[in-house]
Amino acid sequence: MEFYNKIMRLFWLVGAIVTFAIVTYFCITEGYKTWIYYYVFTLICLMMFFMKTWMMNRMKKHLEYMEQQKKNDN
Repeated sequence: MEFYNKIMRLFWLVGAIVTFAIVTYFCITEGYKTWIYYYVFTLICLMMFFMKTWMMNRMKKHLEYMEQQKKNDN
């Protein structure tokens, strides 16, 4: 599961970078009035990246807590 989480976190970061680059290119070449709204997709990808990072850290702390509880019970 940890491998999957790392891949998905990387997916959202790459998605943010790619959408930012593409939208910026189209803003420069075709004008920003049409393409400026597509930066929302970059923001969504960044939000998902940070959410995934936060949840991974939260799960890691939870697993450490559970392991500590097992040790204390014995």
